[in-house]
Amino acid sequence: MLASIEISQAMYDCAHEVGVALARDSAAISTLMSRRVQGPVLLLGTWFGPSLMAELERLAPDRVVAAGFEEQVLERSLAEFEFELVPVDQQATLSPLGVSYDRVWLVDNDAPVAALTALGHQIGAKVIVVSGDLRALPPETREMIYGVYQVEVLSDLGEDAAWQLAAIRRGDQIPGGGLLMFEPGFDRRMVAIYGHPVTGALGVLGEQGPDESVERLQAISEGYDADGYVVLPTFEIIATVASAAAGGDGDYSGETARDEIRPWVEVAAANDIYVVLDLQPGRTDFLTQARMYEEFLRLPHVGLALDPEWRLRPNEVHLEQIGTVDAAEINRVAEWLAGIVREEALPQKLLILHQFRYSMITNRHLVEAPPELAVLIQMDGQGPLGTKYATWNALTSQPDAHQFYWGWKNFYDEDSPTATSEQVLELTPTPVFVSYQ
Repeated sequence: MLASIEISQAMYDCAHEVGVALARDSAAISTLMSRRVQGPVLLLGTWFGPSLMAELERLAPDRVVAAGFEEQVLERSLAEFEFELVPVDQQATLSPLGVSYDRVWLVDNDAPVAALTALGHQIGAKVIVVSGDLRALPPETREMIYGVYQVEVLSDLGEDAAWQLAAIRRGDQIPGGGLLMFEPGFDRRMVAIYGHPVTGALGVLGEQGPDESVERLQAISEGYDADGYVVLPTFEIIATVASAAAGGDGDYSGETARDEIRPWVEVAAANDIYVVLDLQPGRTDFLTQARMYEEFLRLPHVGLALDPEWRLRPNEVHLEQIGTVDAAEINRVAEWLAGIVREEALPQKLLILHQFRYSMITNRHLVEAPPELAVLIQMDGQGPLGTKYATWNALTSQPDAHQFYWGWKNFYDEDSPTATSEQVLELTPTPVFVSYQ
């Protein structure tokens, strides 16, 4: 490979030893690396060509260490050099211990990993093989990518690789760690208290201030790790409130001032708590209201919830009709929110869709779940526990149910009885979001 010769020319004026192997022979390359050849490793495409022989003459090594060749081949090709043919060790390690790296090369499964590893070893570059979402790489690998001074993508890893890499390099994580809300191999369950920041009439969140809510949330979360899931405490804040009156803007929705929400967002950040801003838009659309809280949604620990129950058509009013939203409107919000994730190089964001009737989300199967977002449906019906189970089973048994993560909601006053953590954890599919109102 020409690259191995170029690296040799850039790094060595001469060499005590030179390693030689075929670029396609990963076992031979690993053998040379484990032997720790005292000089460059030159890789051949198919044969000892003129450029390789010229580099050997320039380096004038005392010995050429070769692996993976017939001895007769070396006797013909390396007649002017002293050479040592070492047997190929199939157990040889590709990455020698004690090597420090200040660069990372990202490649796919089709790349010549052994050859690149050998080249990278000589210049302090670590080769990392990527299959799928970069954000799903192991924590220690993400930490390496974050810490090195240079990262190069040497394969076509797809159009999402650039912003996913940027998210790793920025270093922000979801509270509790990671860049994916529900990362494979890291079972996370969010447990939330729901309500309005200035009144207890709309849920338990507003029954005390932010600091006291941290303590209450910890108590409520007990038992939700019984199946091995890691609990992420969450504030689910009603940012816009469905109203019986049209209001000055005629939308039948009251918008909470950002200054009333900000203390909760700040306390959450200081205590490794996630925040979900809940929208009840009345006669306006979800995207219009979401834009009002953009400054919060540009933070790594803030997600969004859309409550179709309170999304009215023209001439409808709350409590006389149950609202509804089409997948097209949800997708406009998702596209906008995903754009923020890319622009800010943020961890994946949570997007919740409330539902307890089919009619609340029309064309649900067309709801898009871009990789920037974890889209979750929360069954937020209230009433007798048997009725809630039936609703849960009906919504989660639809053909499109696999497209979404699933959440459950407990009401202290309206449910009879309120489900215990043990009962919630028995549900199928397993809820990864549970809130209390």
